[in-house]
Amino acid sequence: MAPIDDLAGPGGTQELLTVPQVMARLQLGRSAAYDLLRTRQLASITLGRARRIPSHALIDFKVA
Repeated sequence: MAPIDDLAGPGGTQELLTVPQVMARLQLGRSAAYDLLRTRQLASITLGRARRIPSHALIDFKVA
């Protein structure tokens, strides 16, 4: 797993979103959001037991 510093954008910071935040932004239900993570259609990192989604992953997902 890559350190969080490696995920930083050009400004040096990377916003990490929670699953509920992703659900709201993509207007998806909980199961659909976790399905995207499970199938790796939406990139995420694991911090302990928590899943976090880099904000750039949403942009990549919407473009694809």
